Amino acid sequence: MRTLSAIWKLVRGLWHVLIGMWTIYVRFPQLGPGQREMRVQAWALQFLALWNIHLQVRGKPVLNGPALIVSNHISWLDISVIHAARHCRFVSKSDIREWPLVGTLATGAGTLYIERTSRKDALRMVKDMADAMKNGDVVAVFPEGTTSDGRDLLPFHANLIQSAIQAEAPVQPMSLQFIDAQSGQPSFAPCYIGDDTLLGSIWRTLTAPRITAVVHFGELQHAEGRDRRAWAHALREEVIRLRDAVN
Repeated sequence: MRTLSAIWKLVRGLWHVLIGMWTIYVRFPQLGPGQREMRVQAWALQFLALWNIHLQVRGKPVLNGPALIVSNHISWLDISVIHAARHCRFVSKSDIREWPLVGTLATGAGTLYIERTSRKDALRMVKDMADAMKNGDVVAVFPEGTTSDGRDLLPFHANLIQSAIQAEAPVQPMSLQFIDAQSGQPSFAPCYIGDDTLLGSIWRTLTAPRITAVVHFGELQHAEGRDRRAWAHALREEVIRLRDAVN
């Protein structure tokens, strides 16, 4: 029965992705930025519901930009979870733009792309992020640079934090956890690390007991004279504190 349920959720999820692509191609050209953001958030909430993932939001997301959100990174599912809690413009590696289906959805949601192996492109991205925030956007990054299992955060890369300093924008730390709804213990089913394959991670998520995605927003922080490295370190400590406060 669990396998049949997982297949049904997969089919419904793929149909929902196709609806999302239709919305981007057909409806988005007729909508303003605010209306697009509401559509993206509604789509993400519906996607989680179709896959029986409950969203729990703690704290209050920033209401308006300019702002930068920094979060730990666990899974391919993170972006949908965060979009469901608060629409923002994510920074993602450039090859995601070419992924079938996913690339279209990411681009439609306003993703900013970076070539992570290029130092020159990283400098360009810092400027683009700062410009987006100056225009009133809320931008989100995963400063670990890759996924981890959530038990211990990797060091935060400080280069993207520079964008908030340039834009004179606040940063909101945020923690993300996946919890087994039955036991209350961390669920590692959505993890996408090491030798995990995307399909394997998706299948584990679909066949796992019901999962609760916990998003915990912290208080806005300002640079207050700190350089990007000192600020990145302080933000990492706050994300850890927010994660531990959930347990």
